[in-house]
Amino acid sequence: MYKHFFRNKMDAGAVGGLRRVKDAISVARHVLDYSEHSLLVGDLAVNYAKNFGFIEESLQTNYSLELWNNWKANNCQPNFWKNVEPDSNSHCGPYNASTVTYDPLPGKFIDSENHDTIGMIVISQDGHIAAGTSTNGLRFKFPGRVGDSPIPGAGAYADSEYGAACATGNGDIMMRFLPTFLAVERLRQGATPAEAAHSSIARIAEKYPSFSGAIIVVDKNGNIGADCNGMEDFYFSVANEQYPDSTLDFVVCDHNHNNSGHLLTPFSISSVIVLLVQYIITIC
Repeated sequence: MYKHFFRNKMDAGAVGGLRRVKDAISVARHVLDYSEHSLLVGDLAVNYAKNFGFIEESLQTNYSLELWNNWKANNCQPNFWKNVEPDSNSHCGPYNASTVTYDPLPGKFIDSENHDTIGMIVISQDGHIAAGTSTNGLRFKFPGRVGDSPIPGAGAYADSEYGAACATGNGDIMMRFLPTFLAVERLRQGATPAEAAHSSIARIAEKYPSFSGAIIVVDKNGNIGADCNGMEDFYFSVANEQYPDSTLDFVVCDHNHNNSGHLLTPFSISSVIVLLVQYIITIC
């Protein structure tokens, strides 16, 4: 899944549920450049990609097959079913609707091992701002599930007049709050990037105190703010003329959300690139 906001036109291109095509980011850029649509999904998005010469191929590896076999042997844990029978906390399907409701096991969905999201915010030398996200989504998710990454205002949002934001974490929860749109809207209202980041995370934490997620916010002047919840810390990197090979930074999560977010040292507006990294092991 990928989304890309481009320049100051508020144009966006995205794909979701794209299977058997490696270069999801490039396919999304083709949606932006060669169509008037914003989001294509599923097998028809694959057909669109093939029309431009993208290769359809199996993306299965020995590692992914081993993960799936181990998951099946472990009674399909974790999974994302609820209120079904047999009990999805201890059994594989097939499932049927249950007359008895129950909650999924807490904390079983998101950790450093079961998902990946890469988000980027770029400020060009002429002041244009672009933002995008790319992800494989949650491990063991339902076929057909689309998370927050390709949804404008959820995974990423950019407006060259004010700034941009990228988010990562439990997309099924976060997309309900459009956190990156909220963050950029807060910039438009005069908030600092740190205040905007805090507003977005606190809004979600008010309803889902234990959710796992983070946001990075950059204003048009290159000031950076970040906030997070449900993890110990949140890593990201910044590259510009001062740091051409990038520099790594992090924020410690404020689980009580009683401050105004974390404000980082401003960076030069000249070609700023900010890369969000859910966990340091995913940096590339």
